[in-house]
Amino acid sequence: MLIATTSDIAGRRITETLGLARGSTVRAKHLGTDIVANLKSLVGGEIGGYSSLMAGAREQALDRMIADAQRLGADAIVCVRMETSAIKGGASEIVAYGTAVRFDAA
Repeated sequence: MLIATTSDIAGRRITETLGLARGSTVRAKHLGTDIVANLKSLVGGEIGGYSSLMAGAREQALDRMIADAQRLGADAIVCVRMETSAIKGGASEIVAYGTAVRFDAA
């Protein structure tokens, strides 16, 4: 599955727009990660536990978006975007979305 943030794919001709492809996940922080994060905030720097948590969430949202596009019969997803929002203290949602398309058969 080709994925692009642009509205087209170089060298390919989009012949059909299938609609919105989307995927999301909600992740919550772990108590152990919060303890390490609080200690880390005293000295500064990246909080690896949170970075890892969000990286995994982004991948899962992308995987779910791809599965949605495959269900639609897409060859690619264009205009892909990702957003995050806080659901409640300690939990965030990641959403990946784009337009599922088909290419010319040639």
